[in-house]
Amino acid sequence: MKNFYDQDANDIAKELTTSTTDGLSSQEAKKRLAEHGPNALAAKQKKSMFMRFLDQFKDFMIIVLIAAAILSGVVAGEWTDAAIIMIVVILNAVLGVIQEARSEAAIEALKEMATPSAHVKRDGKVIEIPSTDLVPGDLVMLEAGDVVPADLRLVSAHSLKIEEAALTGESVPVEKNSETLTEKDVPLAERVNLAFSSTNVTYGRAEGIVIKTGMDTEVGKIATMLNEADETDTPLKQNLNQLGKTLTIMILLICVFVFAVGVLKASPADRNSALLINMFLVAVSLAVAAIPEGLPAIVTIILALGTQTMAKHKAIVRKLPAVETLGATDIICSDKTGTLTQNKMTVEQLFYDKKLVDNKVAIDQANPALMAMVLANDTKIESSNSLLGDPTETSLIQYAFDQKIDVFKMLDTYKRVQEVPFDSERKLMSTVNQYGDKYFVAVKGAPDELLKRVASVEINGHVRPITDDAKEEILATNQKLAKQALRVLGLAYKVVDNTYDDPTTDNVEQELIFAGLVGMIDPERPEARDAVAEAHRAGIRTVMITGDHQVTAQAIAERLGILEAGHDERVLTGAQLDELDDDYFIKHVGDYNVYARVSPEHKVRIVKAWQANGKIVAMTGDGVNDAPSLKQADIGIGMGITGTEVSKGAADMVLADDNFATIVEAVKQGRKVFSNIQKAILYLMSCNVGEVLTVFMMTMLGWDILAPVQLLWINLVTDTLPAIALGIEPIEDGIMDRKPRGRKSNFFSGGVASSIIYQGILEGVLVLSAYQIGLHVGPHVNEPSLQHGDALTMAFLTLGLIQLFHAINSKYIHQSIFRKRTWSNKWFNGAIVLAAIIMSAVEIPFMTKFFDVTELDPVQWLVVLCAGVAMIVIVEVVKLFQRKLGKE
Repeated sequence: MKNFYDQDANDIAKELTTSTTDGLSSQEAKKRLAEHGPNALAAKQKKSMFMRFLDQFKDFMIIVLIAAAILSGVVAGEWTDAAIIMIVVILNAVLGVIQEARSEAAIEALKEMATPSAHVKRDGKVIEIPSTDLVPGDLVMLEAGDVVPADLRLVSAHSLKIEEAALTGESVPVEKNSETLTEKDVPLAERVNLAFSSTNVTYGRAEGIVIKTGMDTEVGKIATMLNEADETDTPLKQNLNQLGKTLTIMILLICVFVFAVGVLKASPADRNSALLINMFLVAVSLAVAAIPEGLPAIVTIILALGTQTMAKHKAIVRKLPAVETLGATDIICSDKTGTLTQNKMTVEQLFYDKKLVDNKVAIDQANPALMAMVLANDTKIESSNSLLGDPTETSLIQYAFDQKIDVFKMLDTYKRVQEVPFDSERKLMSTVNQYGDKYFVAVKGAPDELLKRVASVEINGHVRPITDDAKEEILATNQKLAKQALRVLGLAYKVVDNTYDDPTTDNVEQELIFAGLVGMIDPERPEARDAVAEAHRAGIRTVMITGDHQVTAQAIAERLGILEAGHDERVLTGAQLDELDDDYFIKHVGDYNVYARVSPEHKVRIVKAWQANGKIVAMTGDGVNDAPSLKQADIGIGMGITGTEVSKGAADMVLADDNFATIVEAVKQGRKVFSNIQKAILYLMSCNVGEVLTVFMMTMLGWDILAPVQLLWINLVTDTLPAIALGIEPIEDGIMDRKPRGRKSNFFSGGVASSIIYQGILEGVLVLSAYQIGLHVGPHVNEPSLQHGDALTMAFLTLGLIQLFHAINSKYIHQSIFRKRTWSNKWFNGAIVLAAIIMSAVEIPFMTKFFDVTELDPVQWLVVLCAGVAMIVIVEVVKLFQRKLGKE
């Protein structure tokens, strides 16, 4: 593959059969357009809406739910229940289609980034054409404000600067030239003689030959990676699939077993069609009891409520499962520019009068260093004091504003009459400014180049000839600031009596008086360091990945606490990463905290390496270059303010405030969501185990069996309101002191599986006990037929109400419920009371016949309520022993 940056522009022109002065002929351009196709990005072929809809029904849990709907409706005749299940299934399918359609928005946003037109030379004339008509060999004209329409090899460049942060992560515009590079394997961000499609020209002008168009451009490569990226199943989806498969196998085995035992236990004479139908209905009852048909709906509701809470904290969730995935995050791979930093250059330190001071120290308006900053500056100040221009220059004006300097008065007093524009070769800029009958020459630029032209130095208002020692001190200070990753500019001035006939560097920038140095940096966000520390406390590792220079990346990482000072070995560049094979890198990915000078391919590779180690990875980013890794990560986090539409389209979650600290708050909310889903599953599954055990044992013992309508009523009352209310429990204390649960964990981890089993068994035992007690208490003790009806009614009400008592247990999986905070969730309190009223409504006289129950007396009701209280007491005693044994 040709690099182009290491080839002479004239040789490239010959190879592409074009001219560096006249460009292509119109006829040749038309021919090449037919050969290469339009200069546009292609998206992968889209599925029809119908096929997308059908794909949603391949999920195992959905199949289980459809089977439950069929059993409930066709066999048991419960069409209302069947309709509810199918509504949930269809709603999930519709949501899935919407989410899939949104995921394709990233490619559409990439296509929209392309500039609509371009200025090219054809037949020796400059014309404007649609950018889609550009072909390799076209000669393109660029100037400030243009969006680069294709990948170009620059033929000429005049003070050209291009802002490439969205593509390379470079925090400041890159100075470009047309010189041939002699190095091999030059990183993307350092290919200074190339201009890349969809980047922005901020300064100067240039001409360049089109070398790549469409999907062959660097931004096209990103589009290809987005098209080819696999959608990663979230831990939530994996857990629900696993739960669905496990439940289906268990349900089928239990139903078949109960059906067979019931038939075999009957005498040969009783084995008729009526028995078969009855046992089949019993098996259906078991299936209805065992399938948590409301679980997907409840999980969706809990996630939806979680998204609302996150939105209040400035985290906008685009895909519901992302809420829960955040809580499982092990690694946050964070982009630097605009994510951990403010994405704006800021003056941090100044050196003048032989003193190094920070930006908080007051500076005099007459200080020549300050005057040079303001006057040798092309920043445009809008009426609202917003600043337009090169980020380095705008930071100097902003510093003056922050120092309460009257910038407008200074510019009005010192009117610019001449200038020597910035040049990438001499790396200086100068202006000649008239004040009275004198002229103040302001100069800023690279310190080493500036010192070559300095004859004097001003110290505390006194100008004296500069000595070698003074120069060494200035250079040493420059080096000191550079090691702190500061971008350093030298400042100088002189006062002359007349303007210049022909202002050039040879006359304007000579015999200068050194005024000072200014050090700037794209500073870290003030809250980012605390956020990184909190993530670390929660067992989450922050890894910085940036396209910026190694020194800058390392300095920012040290300031944020991502990297300990002096640990250079934990910083890896993209070039060094290329030298590592995949097996070695996967094994040693944990050795590195910071990656610098990386490409989009590197970012994806880093994410995959962590995932290969079983880690759940969140990736933050705001640029086009972040989009593939955002899509590859378990959860992609885009920036809402500075982020491109491409990155936001590829993300699962978007930060409305671009605040890294918001991620940590979102992780906290994600952990709460998982914890609440786990509580809901513990509650639902233990209740279902209790129901299955009750029906199973009644069948095995030859007792009266609860009817399908009774089980459906219990499920309708207890599986909805209390479970949803558990889903909105507040955050538990110390939730951010726990380590990430990891990819291998699931909803049954952390003692939940054992709790489901023993609590389900306990529930079944208490219900069966209530049935047995019911045979010996109440008004019908001497009437066996009526007494059996009372006992079955007591079992029915105990099974329903005991689940509501158990919902209170489920508020804490291991902690005691005997605390004031237990009753802080008013929605839960209301749900339990309402569900209890609805459950008890079967005792209303006109309802008893419908549910085939009897009216209980106070003693029988006391037995029912005591069973519920016993459920709470016994579970709390078990929790106490678990805490004593350290099993929580």
